[in-house]
Amino acid sequence: MIHQLPIRIYYEDTDAGGVVYHSNYLKYAERARSEFLYATGLTNLGLIKQGIGIMIRRCEMDFKSPARLEDIISVYTKIDSIGGASMIMDQTVKRENQVLVAMKIHVVFVDPKNFKPVRLPLDIRKQFEKYEEKE
Repeated sequence: MIHQLPIRIYYEDTDAGGVVYHSNYLKYAERARSEFLYATGLTNLGLIKQGIGIMIRRCEMDFKSPARLEDIISVYTKIDSIGGASMIMDQTVKRENQVLVAMKIHVVFVDPKNFKPVRLPLDIRKQFEKYEEKE
């Protein structure tokens, strides 16, 4: 399954030329990952109460075309792979069918008290597996 989050581009998102400022795509991706988490039936606070925090280890971004003021874009989120204490997520920003930005996000699950990696419990892993891309 793929999660989709639509976003309208507001004036505050753009530079003087009406083009989305590059760092805003990171904000859109973060928002989409949070909404993705809610769609799985999980929440950030719920995970923290279970001793699991989510941290970004690496983010690769490929900018293909700009979004502009008042565009409606969507951020698509899916899981590429799940490891013991990590996962790789693919996030794509599109305007209709045009890819604007492609991202590969490497996520690590950590203990929120000491930021050391923790293994993902099986029940939570199963929630994520519904969004894992199968070949």
